[in-house]
Amino acid sequence: MPSVRSRGLLVVGILLISATLRPAVSAVGPVLADISADLGLSSSGAALLTSLPVLCFGLLAPFAPRLGRRIGIEATLGAAVAVIAVGQLVRLGPDPLTLFGGTILTGGAVAIANVLVPQLIRRDFHRHVGLMTGVYTSSMTLTSTIAAAATVPIGLGTGLGWRGGLGFWAIPAGLAFVAWLPQMRDRTLPAAVPGAGHSAGRLLRDPLAWAVTIFMGLQSLVFYSTIAWLPSVYRGEGLSPTDAGLLLSVTTLVAIPAGFAVSTFAGRARSQSAAAAAATLLGGVGLVGLTVAPGFQPLLWAVVLGLGQGMTFPLALTMIVLRAGSVETTGRLSAMAQSIGYVLAAAGPFAVGLVHDVVGAWSPAMGLLVLLTGVQVLAGLAAGRPGTVGSGRAR
Repeated sequence: MPSVRSRGLLVVGILLISATLRPAVSAVGPVLADISADLGLSSSGAALLTSLPVLCFGLLAPFAPRLGRRIGIEATLGAAVAVIAVGQLVRLGPDPLTLFGGTILTGGAVAIANVLVPQLIRRDFHRHVGLMTGVYTSSMTLTSTIAAAATVPIGLGTGLGWRGGLGFWAIPAGLAFVAWLPQMRDRTLPAAVPGAGHSAGRLLRDPLAWAVTIFMGLQSLVFYSTIAWLPSVYRGEGLSPTDAGLLLSVTTLVAIPAGFAVSTFAGRARSQSAAAAAATLLGGVGLVGLTVAPGFQPLLWAVVLGLGQGMTFPLALTMIVLRAGSVETTGRLSAMAQSIGYVLAAAGPFAVGLVHDVVGAWSPAMGLLVLLTGVQVLAGLAAGRPGTVGSGRAR
């Protein structure tokens, strides 16, 4: 059994890794207009830039369990963090090729870590799944908040513009890699439990696995659409780039205590259905506000939206772990939910940008997200029911 010290170092390592997984995405929104103007990106190109990381999350997630089984969970996570740091530097290059190439590198590495961290939590903290999921998601949300608020000021302060703002976030990734080096010596392979695992084919035929996947996908679609375009919505209402970025940071800031509380509660509860439905509806209220009157009390919509979104993401991760039933199945269900879910989610920022491009207004684009929350409620009700994939039995 690991010592208290080694488990403490593992918790710190998970915190630092999680801190690298979202700034690469959330930092782009506040400087998207500047990137587009500097590199000559069209509206469709800007929309693709916001969708590409999420698409990478989906397309490359299935490779994570294979890498974990081949070279070990710890070694794979360490390599992923190193690539995150490199990718964020590559995208600072002089043209769209380096911008998109670095984005693909970063998104692919984040995809691997997205899948393996829940598997690591299931393996080493199976008695504290909700608590550790709350710690993990809170760290991600906090750094996402900081990135959204600080990227523009960092760019201005360094005199390097958007490149200085985005490039800064390679530093935490480098520090996380150094801190994770002691864990990489273990190279622990996932333990195979006879009869405990469910093949990818079996999961694809399992209704509960699909409910978890759809809930994961839709909450991600709404979240990344918000991260990508909320600053633009507010800038369209006359707010400054700094104020728009601060409102985005408010959305992610209020998500931290909400997400930690709900994941801790959900990890102990028999069913997560009510929590998933309530959180989705709360976020839906914020989207309705952005659709009907985005310029009226913008801080209110930012807070309500953040509270709802702050709860749905940790709920999705908690349900992945609780519905899996074993460490091996956790990796496979995590890969399925995140691969299919994030491919679905990648369509969100692109679709929102396209609708705005065609209509010339943000309200119809936000209205599209409102409609999808109804489907997300149904998926959450099904995914939160007690049971494990392949059994349908209550835990």
